[in-house]
Amino acid sequence: MKSTAIKQKHLNLGAKMVPFAGYEMPLQYAGLLAEHHAVRKQAGMFDVSHMGEFYISGPQAFDLIQYATSNDVSKLSPGKIQYSCLPNDEGGIVDDLLVYQISEERFMLVVNASNIEKDWARLSTLNADFGAHMENRSDSISLLAVQGPKATELLQTLTDVNLSDIPYYHFKMGSMAGISDVILSNTGYTGAGGFELYVANEDAESLWDAVMQAGQPFGLLPAGLGARDTLRMEMGFCLYGNDIDDTTSPLEAGLGWITKLDTNFVNSAYLKEQKNQGLSRKLVGFSMLDRGIPRHGYAILDSAGKVIGEVRSGTQSPSLEKAIGMGYVSMPNTEPGTRIFIEIRGKAIEAEVVKVPFN
Repeated sequence: MKSTAIKQKHLNLGAKMVPFAGYEMPLQYAGLLAEHHAVRKQAGMFDVSHMGEFYISGPQAFDLIQYATSNDVSKLSPGKIQYSCLPNDEGGIVDDLLVYQISEERFMLVVNASNIEKDWARLSTLNADFGAHMENRSDSISLLAVQGPKATELLQTLTDVNLSDIPYYHFKMGSMAGISDVILSNTGYTGAGGFELYVANEDAESLWDAVMQAGQPFGLLPAGLGARDTLRMEMGFCLYGNDIDDTTSPLEAGLGWITKLDTNFVNSAYLKEQKNQGLSRKLVGFSMLDRGIPRHGYAILDSAGKVIGEVRSGTQSPSLEKAIGMGYVSMPNTEPGTRIFIEIRGKAIEAEVVKVPFN
């Protein structure tokens, strides 16, 4: 199992370490609830260095990424970021990812840790027709996500870059805590605001320590994978391997907004046809009306007891103090307000389809 460059920091903080996507990662430190609420109300810092980073460059870089991904890369310019996905040849999703345009002919793709090898193989195969330069720097880059309403204010104490001038889904290169060439990225997976910081492995410990120290007056806590999951669930953000995978189309997953069917990308013809014919199922959010926590793979039923779908993600929401979930259901059952039932240990537990983010 791999470790991130700051594993020892997690151990020193008493983190509970678990295997995740081939890495030993912190699940929690002080506890999931404390970490979740810190991110919602103050600030929290996650080590997400297990994520993969590919650099694509050269005159053919744009053409490769435009064909390989579902969004319209022509909408990018240096300093902008785009959420997108890698479609497969069967209408499903190889991975979801972020596309950073660094310069006219240089991009960084940020991919999920569990899919690094799969994504690299996929892009390499497609690149045979383009000839862009590809570099996998996943093992040399660390990534710290500082999230929460006070994240920007605390990080501002460590850099001369005006963080308030970096809009959502934009980034700048700059120095932070005396470390040069840090990518300061206004993104996140929590819905609480903040920045993700890309730094060389050899500088990761110094940056972690500096943010932890600067964050003390702001109530910053280190946060693990447990809180990361409850936070993204409350926002209705998809998790690859749960809510989206090789068998789910981006249209079914509610990702039509990153699926630009007026561009020519891998298998775009299939997705155009799927849209024209109409979907048979869709990913929805739901809130439990009775006691019970929905879990991945649980059946979703209608009032007559007929199976109409399955749960993909579920948790007890710390902010809302109720159980919530996401799952695919047949189209007649996708409207908010629709009553559905989750089969939990042989019992049909009532739930209601709701809009996401959950509230």
